[in-house]
Amino acid sequence: MSTPSLSWDPIHDVHQLLAFPFMVNALEAGTIVAVLAAVVGWYMVLRRQTFAGHTLALMAFPGAAGAALAGLPGALGYYVSCGAAAVLMGRGRGHGTRGHGGESAAIGTVQTAGLALGFLFLSLYHGVLGGLESLLFGTFLGVSRGQVLTLLIVACVALVLIGVVGRPLLFATVDDQVARAHGVPVRALDIAFMLILGLAVAATSQITGALLVFALLVAPAAGAQALTARPALGLALSIAFAVLVVWLGLGIAYFSIYPVGFFTTTFAFALYLLARLAGAGVRRSRGARSGINGAPRREAGR
Repeated sequence: MSTPSLSWDPIHDVHQLLAFPFMVNALEAGTIVAVLAAVVGWYMVLRRQTFAGHTLALMAFPGAAGAALAGLPGALGYYVSCGAAAVLMGRGRGHGTRGHGGESAAIGTVQTAGLALGFLFLSLYHGVLGGLESLLFGTFLGVSRGQVLTLLIVACVALVLIGVVGRPLLFATVDDQVARAHGVPVRALDIAFMLILGLAVAATSQITGALLVFALLVAPAAGAQALTARPALGLALSIAFAVLVVWLGLGIAYFSIYPVGFFTTTFAFALYLLARLAGAGVRRSRGARSGINGAPRREAGR
């Protein structure tokens, strides 16, 4: 088997990339993860709940340790721990300007308790938690066909739920006081979104790892929101950015000796910086044009 290497022929390189089933599975799983993380992450960043997303990503550790202690599948532990943490954080979410500090404290408490339980379960297990590196950094190149199908089903469920609550959730995110006055069930939406976020994190972290899932949730969505405030365009850009990051990361890692996580997080960070710079440039250009256009009107009014 020859060692894969990049060439000046992109078609040949793509054929090399798709020559093995494990890379096909990785690309399919990566695409599903990218779309799911981009959509859920767009709402997460807009709602300023990145700390909650980080906490849910860390819940993979107590979930895996608790499942190992109980002799249950690790995937079940992921979903149970993320779901429990999501409900606790959703119920503890504050409203208004006075609630942000209390919300952060509640999320921090959930994170601390979750990590403490993880260490407790691990010590009671009296064994070595298998796949600890995969737990943190993922197993993109070891994804089975069954995992791809399971991930697709979970992603479809999560995206359908987002589609159902998307409009009232956006209303409550922009102005929860006005939304509540119009009869929008803000507290129920908070819990529902946290459960969707927990579902997305539990599903994707089994492929990407606890650390990489947070990067995919935040960077593409933040980059998209730096460029536009329009919801539809922002969601489309977030998905495009996430898919591009995953494809580039997987493709270059295949021809490299370095891991997928390194390239994916590097590209995500670089894309976010470029989006911020481009967004700042567009705003300065608009400000300059509005200043030039407004000058004659100010002169005429004197």
